Amino acid sequence: MSLYGSYADVLSVSNAVRDDLLALFDPETGFAPRMRQVCRDQLQIIDDTWETHELDAELLRMEERTWGLLQAVMPARKTNPTDLPNPRALLAQNPYTPTSTLAQAIMGHSPLLTELVVVREWLQETAPSPLGPEATTGYWRFTKLGVMQALRSGGPARDALVSRMDPDVCAREKSAGLAVDDANYEKNLAMALYACVRAGRIDDAVEMCRKANQPWKAASIRGARLFQWPAISTEEIDHEEDDDDLDLSSGNRQRKLWKSTCIRAVLSTNLPEYERVLYAALAPSQQTVAVLKTACRTWEDYLWAQVCVLCEERESGEMDRLGGGFWEGGMEGDTDGEEESEWVARVAETLEALKDVAVVEGLGSEHAFHYSQLHIILDKTEMMIENFADALKSGSLAVSSREHAPLCRFFAHLCLYFQMIDIPVPPLATQVILESYLQVLEAAGQRELIALYAGALGDNAVERYAMFLVSLELSADMSERRLALMRARDHGLDMDRVAVATAERTIEKAFEALPPLRGSLPSIIALQPPPTRPELLLVRSIEWTTFHESTFPTALEQANVIMRYFLASGRVSLARQLLDMLPPELAAIGEPEEMATEYLHYRQFFVIWETLDKVVESQALEVARMNRDTRLAWLDDYRGLIDRAHERITKLLESEWLVTDVETPGGNRRRRELIRVRQIYVPELIIRLHSLLVGSRHHIKENLSRALHLVNTVADSRYKLYEDFVNEDGRRLDDYLGAVRQAVLAGLETGGSDPFRVLSL
Repeated sequence: MSLYGSYADVLSVSNAVRDDLLALFDPETGFAPRMRQVCRDQLQIIDDTWETHELDAELLRMEERTWGLLQAVMPARKTNPTDLPNPRALLAQNPYTPTSTLAQAIMGHSPLLTELVVVREWLQETAPSPLGPEATTGYWRFTKLGVMQALRSGGPARDALVSRMDPDVCAREKSAGLAVDDANYEKNLAMALYACVRAGRIDDAVEMCRKANQPWKAASIRGARLFQWPAISTEEIDHEEDDDDLDLSSGNRQRKLWKSTCIRAVLSTNLPEYERVLYAALAPSQQTVAVLKTACRTWEDYLWAQVCVLCEERESGEMDRLGGGFWEGGMEGDTDGEEESEWVARVAETLEALKDVAVVEGLGSEHAFHYSQLHIILDKTEMMIENFADALKSGSLAVSSREHAPLCRFFAHLCLYFQMIDIPVPPLATQVILESYLQVLEAAGQRELIALYAGALGDNAVERYAMFLVSLELSADMSERRLALMRARDHGLDMDRVAVATAERTIEKAFEALPPLRGSLPSIIALQPPPTRPELLLVRSIEWTTFHESTFPTALEQANVIMRYFLASGRVSLARQLLDMLPPELAAIGEPEEMATEYLHYRQFFVIWETLDKVVESQALEVARMNRDTRLAWLDDYRGLIDRAHERITKLLESEWLVTDVETPGGNRRRRELIRVRQIYVPELIIRLHSLLVGSRHHIKENLSRALHLVNTVADSRYKLYEDFVNEDGRRLDDYLGAVRQAVLAGLETGGSDPFRVLSL
């Protein structure tokens, strides 16, 4: 299955449960997790094949992360939060409440803080996996050899090595240092520990320190953990836990003191840069953020640094307002802390600044995915969607760029997702984005998916899907057209409206390419050229309204329009092809009467035309050497065909065939077209019938009399057939009268001088 198909499957499954928020937010089977998994699966395929452009893979990774962000923040915004006790009430109830419990209560009463913590966890989850340094056989192995050598010799250490193995010796002995290999190992270890902190894997960092034979560093890293002690907490106890676990405490009881120490270490210029960065990441604050940013390489790193500072500062500030409790010194609360509204404004201002941050690696801050992630966090999704739609309309996101299709795909599904979960989306911008994605699908040949996405266009859905069906032109056979129309119904579109709109737009498109009906009347005797592409498109336009009986009335009207054009253009074979395509049920339609009568007149005409063709075929069967029985059989068949032709043509001429009033639907244009059709075919039928009757007089003597009686019908003022003869070659009334004169002369072939004697035969 294609990537587009996988996205469509997720959308279809989610549409089925669009009224169930819990299902849409399910962490495994919800909309965003499914989309994220689709991206992961595609990335795996890319990793296995190595056949995709690097930018395509990077865009997929960015999209996968963005769906992860949506799953992280949207459920909390659209569902009712769990009621948590007020932190001040917790302390009043239990002064020994652990700081971890207080932190949870503080977070529970601040929706923005809750979201920022979730964003921090998302950034940690999507961070690169940390790689540990190479295994070591001991603590400062090479430096230790130099120190031991100096102690044995009683002299100073060589190569300006430190004189002790104290972990802080480098800060004390500024002119000395570690062995080169040990210094490199320390730097690599600190970078690996920072990568662990960046990925939120504190326990991995602690284990890495232990393996490096530096347990003191493991202890300093563990200081980042908040103090918790279930046995003295007022939180509900999970009865499935072991009672011994409830009595165990963990985390840092003096975390405030630990944090201030970390800040001092960060601000100390005596420590190596990599050590300062590590402690800045462990204890983020406004004082340490400048150092922390020196380690930021990507836009995600800068976002993580700012979010960590905002979360840590807010939690610390709220803890100070509460007095910190017993474990943080039992101070009295600070009543001058920052109010929630002020803090919300400061958070927005701080994060807005990330729009212009310069990065060393990865996509820049101005990229659409980073822009989207930032606005999702800021809850400015309407502005985000409008700006992307503006980029599409202005052409700043070129259709030819590699980013166009992936971004249209993401934003189209994002808009549909927001609609499902009742997040406001600007309607006009959404239509622009969905329209662009439909164009992407068309360019990718994903015909079977168009109806699904066109159905999301609301009032424009029918017209947009009809435009797609029109674009198929002649590339789809009848079965493919029927299937495409059925998809409209499957995706909630009115199939009849789609069929009618498609037929109408196809007819309009064909007529734009066809010559207008004006000028001299066409010849229907000369050999006709093969049908042009617009002519075939016009013929096949009727298919759309003949699939289902409910659209047969429209098919009747459209068939008349097309039939008039072909007959008025002299394209009899195409008109007959059209008639053969129409279902027989159209002949039973009685309303509107004018349309129904016109259609029956066309059927009447082609019955006559077919009869005339059979007469010609029968004439060709006559050969000089025929035995008596064969000749009698042929003559009987020939006579019967001429009789039927005479009867049917006479009936047509004596009826008001294609005679209309100017007041009928279609007005003057329809009337002009019908007059043109009569001027072409009424003289043709009269002259052909006359020729058949006169030409067959040797086999059927009474036919000459019939030919002369036909003159009375033509001259009858009730029928006004003479008005249909025009002043053009082959259609002049004089031409017909000349043929009548020849028939009169032919009546004298048997002898006699009375030219009217033949009328009595």
